[in-house]
Amino acid sequence: MGDTAVIMEKGANALLKTLGVLDTEQFISTLLKEPFDYTEWAREYFSNYDPDQFLKDAVEFDKNNPVK
Repeated sequence: MGDTAVIMEKGANALLKTLGVLDTEQFISTLLKEPFDYTEWAREYFSNYDPDQFLKDAVEFDKNNPVK
């Protein structure tokens, strides 16, 4: 597990790269306003995700998004 400041910086950079400044602000603002249980969300989101398809998607994502 990484240093919290490093993780926060990487997360912010990922959001900024993907969403841009305004949508990142909206995303963070929504997270702060809304009660959000990540564990519950993940269970719900992944409950219908076929494990084999998940693996295929993860491998494809890795190929398309190499770590720099």
